[in-house]
Amino acid sequence: MIELRNVRHRYGEREVLRGIDLTLAERRVAIVGSNGSGKSTLARLLNGLLLPDEGRVLVDGLDTRSDARAVRRKVGFVFQDPDVQIVYPTVAEDIAFGLKNLRLPRDEIARRVDAVMARFGLTEHRDWPAHRLSGGQKQLLAIASVLVLDPAYVVFDEPTTLLDLRNRRRIAGVIRDLPQTALLISHDLDLVAEAERVIVLDEGRVVADDAPAAAIAAYVARMG
Repeated sequence: MIELRNVRHRYGEREVLRGIDLTLAERRVAIVGSNGSGKSTLARLLNGLLLPDEGRVLVDGLDTRSDARAVRRKVGFVFQDPDVQIVYPTVAEDIAFGLKNLRLPRDEIARRVDAVMARFGLTEHRDWPAHRLSGGQKQLLAIASVLVLDPAYVVFDEPTTLLDLRNRRRIAGVIRDLPQTALLISHDLDLVAEAERVIVLDEGRVVADDAPAAAIAAYVARMG
């Protein structure tokens, strides 16, 4: 369970989150809002990429401010642009990077890398330069590099925005099949509709929090 308790965050004089109180316990939660509504800032607070200026963010009781390393082990983060996330030259090296930081035995690293590559259809590309992958394959690599660490939660920040229809559907299927809790930040209303709960942000506040159909209707009406 992830909890946000009276969370506020500012960039300079601009307050982008204003007193957010949320308990996120469902397996699939989506957060939508217009550009500048605060949703990407909220996403980065969930695993300690950002710390709130006021309030607390708790992940299974761990505070992102005081237990940052433990929180990041629990909460994986998939960025909108996979090129931001891919740090090593080849597919296999990039997937292994996080595992090496955990100082796992070599045979365990190899086993996990092989398994996640097979799961996402990347095995034949294991020694490819990552920059040669297609956009959809890069997003799969970014997801694989997070999931190989076996987090309990995965935050997806606009995971389908840069993809064509075929790859959007592929990534939606990957998210749908995840055993982990997934928190989706997205403008893709088809993807959002598959969540159990949808939260709508506007000007840093929660303005709707409901089942998908009702929350999406509230979002569309507000955007209209």
